[in-house]
Amino acid sequence: MTLEGCVPRKREDAEKYNGLRWWAGLTFGDLLDKAADIYPDKEALVGDQHRFTYSQVRERVNRLGISMMGLGIQPLDRAMMQLPNWYEFVFAYFALQKIGVIPILVVSRYREYELNHLCRLTGASSWVLPEKYRGVDYLHIIKSVLKENPQTKHVILARAEKVESCLSLEKLIEDVEITEEGLQQLSLRRPDPMEVAHMGPTGGTTGLPKVVPRTHNDYLCRVEYAARSWELTSDDTMLIVAPVTHDLTFSIGLCSTIFTFGKTVMLDATDAESICQTIERERVTAVAWTPTLAHRVAHFEGLVDHDLHSLKKMYCGGGMSSADLIKTVSEKLCCHVLNGYGGTEGMSTLPRLHYDLERKCLTVGRPTCPYDTYRVVSPEGRDLPPNNPGELVVKGPGMFTGYYRMPQENMQVFDKDGFFRTGDQAMIDDSGDIIITGRIKDIIVRGGENISPVEIENLIITHPDVVAVAVIGMPDPVMGERACAYIQPRPGSDISLDKILSFLKDKGASVLQFPERIEVIDAMPVTGAKGLIDKKALLEDIKRKIATV
Repeated sequence: MTLEGCVPRKREDAEKYNGLRWWAGLTFGDLLDKAADIYPDKEALVGDQHRFTYSQVRERVNRLGISMMGLGIQPLDRAMMQLPNWYEFVFAYFALQKIGVIPILVVSRYREYELNHLCRLTGASSWVLPEKYRGVDYLHIIKSVLKENPQTKHVILARAEKVESCLSLEKLIEDVEITEEGLQQLSLRRPDPMEVAHMGPTGGTTGLPKVVPRTHNDYLCRVEYAARSWELTSDDTMLIVAPVTHDLTFSIGLCSTIFTFGKTVMLDATDAESICQTIERERVTAVAWTPTLAHRVAHFEGLVDHDLHSLKKMYCGGGMSSADLIKTVSEKLCCHVLNGYGGTEGMSTLPRLHYDLERKCLTVGRPTCPYDTYRVVSPEGRDLPPNNPGELVVKGPGMFTGYYRMPQENMQVFDKDGFFRTGDQAMIDDSGDIIITGRIKDIIVRGGENISPVEIENLIITHPDVVAVAVIGMPDPVMGERACAYIQPRPGSDISLDKILSFLKDKGASVLQFPERIEVIDAMPVTGAKGLIDKKALLEDIKRKIATV
């Protein structure tokens, strides 16, 4: 079956990837079943003082899948997954995969503004989320979103006290008996590996999140080679501490660990003390996270009070790691620090463990999948020689084929040969390693989150006292970048950060749309050629102001 709104893979490419066995022909459900078949009694999942073997995880996944079939959820239906780093995420995600439903990974911080957009765009029929999380009561948000999206029929709550008109995830697992008939029905729902398996929202330059559809084949291709690239094995214990709904954490952390039959430890806390305690207690060997979290642990005053010698390697992505950070973390934690590059669309590069420290600091390594093709091209699309910067473009068995229901966007981001224009400026050195040199697309990367300046601008400009607005990423030593809004106010008005934040909250925006600083100016600087707002001038201005503080 094909899903309308998705760009199909070119037949000649699919035949090549299948014929050369670059695609393994596995589904996400197969991934879990294979682990449970080989290591049924091996500890697979730890979270909130609960421990599960691979066979126990599979049993709960199967129970939930059978219950979901009983609700009438159909193959290729879409389901928003908005669970935090709870072990229930694993049960729900793989249950949906077992019955051919497409999970959409949604970060916990999304509110009505983004949720309504994703529901409308994907036509989601189901939604899995907590009843409450970190002070947020989702019942009010649920009512608001369902009012605008009547197609969303099934709302499944985890750890709920008052289910009301929603379903309980725990009861769906508990209230079903596994029978041969049920397992047979489950097996009949196994999807074709060529079908869309997974959707990941991604920030961009055009406003609200775009959605990236991935098939079982291309996503698990990326997972396989990423796992091999930093030498994960069944002896590894992976710490999941960055949000599991981020593509980095999900693919490089959770899925790669299941692929290699390791153990996953889910941690729903990001303070340095909790992280260090968990690494020490669980003898964690690997972690996939952002430079912000690596910085937090490396500069933790209580670091010396914890034995973290079990930690062997960390994958840092979702933003550039400075050379100083890599050296500091390598020294203080005595482990490999790998500065990776990737994206929800499928890009994935990584330095190898055998690289010396200088090389790890300089590059983001080479493609994890040797069968993906990475090129650096000029604005005219010509291949550039080594050590010359240009735009990085990518194509291969680990890549997506186009954004969901966005034909005009797809025409712009793919060239005539099917290469995806990443919007990142890079060069490839003589050794074949990739060095990221800048960014072509207008995007802010804050602590691993891709944030669209246009999205924030489109919200702020609706304020009655705002004449013009431009949002830029101001440099930050911990978060990488933070959002700064330059605002030209209506004459005589009184604009402040608090007033802007209050306005955005009333709009139903999430914290991802909140600027962390505003600068009020009389008029926007413009470029000479087209009269556009000169964001380069604004960036230089904020750099000067930060430097004088």
